Amino acid sequence: MMNRRTFCSVAALFALTACSNKFRVYTGPAVTSVVVQKARRQMFLMHGNEVLKDYKFELGFAPVGHKAVSGDGRTPEGAYFIDRKNPNSSFYLSIGISYPNNEDRARARAQGKSPGGDIFIHGTPRRAHGEEDWTAGCIAVRDREMEDIYAMVNVGTPIFLYA
Repeated sequence: MMNRRTFCSVAALFALTACSNKFRVYTGPAVTSVVVQKARRQMFLMHGNEVLKDYKFELGFAPVGHKAVSGDGRTPEGAYFIDRKNPNSSFYLSIGISYPNNEDRARARAQGKSPGGDIFIHGTPRRAHGEEDWTAGCIAVRDREMEDIYAMVNVGTPIFLYA
C-alpha cells in the first residue's frame, strides 16, 4: 500500500509532467491554410474564411523582400505548403515550409547561388516580441504559441506568405 508521502510525490510528478507537455492535442476545426502578413508581423490559422487563431511573430534579420539566396536573412513570399514537423527542433518545436520551389531554385541558379532552405515556423528563445528580427529567414513565435500551432497545422497545409 502506498503511503501518503509517496502518493503526494507521484501526484506532483504527474501534475508537473502534464503542465510541461509540449505535444498538445487539437480537436477543433481543421486548419485549411496559414496566412502570413510579414509587414504586419501577423500570422493567421484559417478554417476556410474563418480565423481560428492569430499570432505575432519575428522574422529574418533582413525581413523586407522575398527570400532569394542562402544567407540573405529574408523570409519567402508566395504560396507554399507545410512539408514537415520537427519535434526535436533547436527552437523548441517547428513546422517546415516547402521553400524553395522550382521557381526559387531557378531564380537563385540564374544568380549563380543557392536558394537556401530549411525555412520553418518555430519557437523562440526570446521572451518578448517587438525586439528586432533575428532569425535566418524563419518565422518565430513564443514557445507556448508554437505548441498550439504544432498541434493545429498538419503536413500538407497551404501557407501563403505576403509582403
